[in-house]
Amino acid sequence: MSRTLIISDLHIGSASRTCVLEHEQPLERLLDEVQQADRLVLLGDVVELMEGRARDALASAAPILAAIGSRIGAGGEVILVPGNHDRPLIRGWLRRRGRELEVDELVPVDASAALSSLARWLAPAVLEVRYPGVWLDGSAWATHGHYLDRHLIPVSAWGRLRDRRGRAGAATASPWQYEHPRRVQLSPALRWLPEPVAARVNGFAALLRATTMPVLKEELLDPRIAPLTARLLSLQMRRHALPAMARVVDRLGLEPESVVFGHVHRLGPLAGRDDLTEWRDPQQRTALLNSGSWVYEPRLTNRARPPHPYWPGGAVIVEDGSPPRALGLLDDIEDYFFS
Repeated sequence: MSRTLIISDLHIGSASRTCVLEHEQPLERLLDEVQQADRLVLLGDVVELMEGRARDALASAAPILAAIGSRIGAGGEVILVPGNHDRPLIRGWLRRRGRELEVDELVPVDASAALSSLARWLAPAVLEVRYPGVWLDGSAWATHGHYLDRHLIPVSAWGRLRDRRGRAGAATASPWQYEHPRRVQLSPALRWLPEPVAARVNGFAALLRATTMPVLKEELLDPRIAPLTARLLSLQMRRHALPAMARVVDRLGLEPESVVFGHVHRLGPLAGRDDLTEWRDPQQRTALLNSGSWVYEPRLTNRARPPHPYWPGGAVIVEDGSPPRALGLLDDIEDYFFS
């Protein structure tokens, strides 16, 4: 039986979040799971290349990726699907590719010097790079998921659907149309900032606008009320992000039985917590799964104990003969490891 392990949103080298893989115990737990897998899918935002200096983030990533490559070994396969925070790995290649981009495009591992470094660190495992998604088999498609932002207002993972069906233009679209350059929607007060900084500030403002409460004050980002913030974001995910992801799949003309994505850091669906009908497309044909993240965010998990949808260590497992399932790999590790 083949076993595929899917993880995303490691954000190694992030200046503003804590990547738990920079701690020994969480990393060893992941390595144990990697050793049991035949294939590892790194589903985007593996290295944080949108904050600070890229070389610093890559330096942080080198020993972690080397440990992963060593543990999966020469017989293992690693597939990287870049996301929006590690898109610089393939940015030049994307410009050259233009309109010819398909939904499962093979990217040369020498597309950039940084990408070549990742391939070298992951050796002896063989790295394959796909973008914007990868077909895991004939029925499951995996993508980072940042295309869903295009169906939300503002253009942010925490926004509202553009309309009830999430329409954002033509009935069908190509990956190139999702990739077409478009500036992040910023308020006039933020336009003097460098765009990566302004986008992050604007993202927090979008988080506030995304909830269903008529009035929401910035104090809700305080870690002391993390349980409320997590509930509000989970509500936003069900009402907006999941339908937006289903809309992406529909516009791309795909008909998978399941879609695995990351980007929003919300692991699911979780047994006993989530309504499975909400984690499907409107026609109930495609199951949607999110691989969570590997960052510890006190504004969502303070005073919480796992299992928790925003607890770090999320993963999706795909095994022959069984539907993909989401699980928390660090659910027995308490938060003091990440303080």
